[in-house]
Amino acid sequence: MTPRPPAVARVLERVTATVRHRGLFEEGVTVIVACSGGPDSLCLLHALHRLRRLLKVRLAVFHFDHGLRRASTEDAGYVERQAARLGLPIVLRRAHDRPPGGASIEAWARTARYAALTEAAIEVGADVAATGHTRDDQAETVLIGLIRGGGLDAVAGMPPRGSIPPLGIPVVRPLIDVTREETEAFCRSLRLRPRDDPHNRDPRFLRARIRTRVVPALERAIDRGVTETLARTADAVRGDAAHLESLASEAAHAVVDVGEGEVRIVAEGVVALPGPIATRVVRQALHLAGAAVGAGDAPPTSAHVAAVLDLARGRPGRRVDLVGPLSAARDRRYVRLTRASPGRPPSRGARGGSR
Repeated sequence: MTPRPPAVARVLERVTATVRHRGLFEEGVTVIVACSGGPDSLCLLHALHRLRRLLKVRLAVFHFDHGLRRASTEDAGYVERQAARLGLPIVLRRAHDRPPGGASIEAWARTARYAALTEAAIEVGADVAATGHTRDDQAETVLIGLIRGGGLDAVAGMPPRGSIPPLGIPVVRPLIDVTREETEAFCRSLRLRPRDDPHNRDPRFLRARIRTRVVPALERAIDRGVTETLARTADAVRGDAAHLESLASEAAHAVVDVGEGEVRIVAEGVVALPGPIATRVVRQALHLAGAAVGAGDAPPTSAHVAAVLDLARGRPGRRVDLVGPLSAARDRRYVRLTRASPGRPPSRGARGGSR
C-alpha cells in the first residue's frame, strides 16, 4: 500500500475521529456531499471518498451554481469532473432567480443553496448531507455572532450535526475539527486544483471582512492564534445553549398550543418564565407558527421575539406584524400568532414596539 502524505493522513484521522466521537452519521447511510469546488469542500469530498469503506457509507455529490459570477459554470464543470473521477453520482442545480433589491446576498445564497441541497438529498435518497465547514469557519461564525449581538445561541456557532430547515434533513460538518490550512495542504498533497471564489475575499460581505481583516488583526494585536480558542468557546457554549433549549421545550408544553391556523401562547404563563427560557419559548412558538400558517422560511429575529413578549406583558387588544405574513394579537388570555389579513396596513410594533 502506498503511504499517505502526512497532510492527507492528518485530515483523514481528524475526520474519522470527528465522525465517530461526535456521532455525525451511522454506518450504512448515504451521504450527499455539498461541493463548491473550493479547497474545503474538495478536501471533504476526497476525504470521505477515501474513508467510505472504513465508515461504511455511500456517497453522492451536490453542486449549486448561484449564478453570481461568469466563471460559476466552470466551477460546476470542475465539480462534475471530480465526481466522475471518483465514480460518484452528482446532482447539479442552478439558481433560477437573483437576490431581491436590498436583500443580503449571503442570506439569499444560503437559503437557495440549502433548499436545493434538501431537494437533491431527497432525489438521491440520501440520509444526511455533509458540508465543508472548517474550524476557521466556526471561529468566524462566533465572531459574527458577537458582532451582531445574537446572544448565547449565536456564540455557540455551528453544531457538528444539525438540520436543514424546513424539512429537517440532517446536515453534518466532518471538517469542523480541521483547519483551513490543513484542507489546503490536503489538496496540494493530492495535486488537486481547487476553484477560487473571489466572493470569499470580497469586503462587501461580513464574513469575508472577518476572514481577511478582523482575524488577522486580532492575531497581530495579541501575538497568538485565535481560531482554536474561538472554536473551543463555541463547543463549550453549545452545551449550555442546548440545555436551555431543552428547558424551553419542556416549558412550551404548558404555555404554547398549536391550533388550526394559529399558535397560541398563554400570556401570563410565558411572562412568568425566567427571561432566557421565555425568549426561547417564544422563538419556538414563532417557528411553529411559520409552519402552521405558511409564514415562509424567513427566521424570526430578536425584534420579533421582543415584540411578542411585549404583547404578553401588556394589555389585551394590541397586535403587531411580525416576519412575513405572520402577525401576533393579544386577547385576554393568549398572544395569538396568525396569518395577517391581506391588505391590512403594517403595524410598527415589531420595529419600534407596539402602542
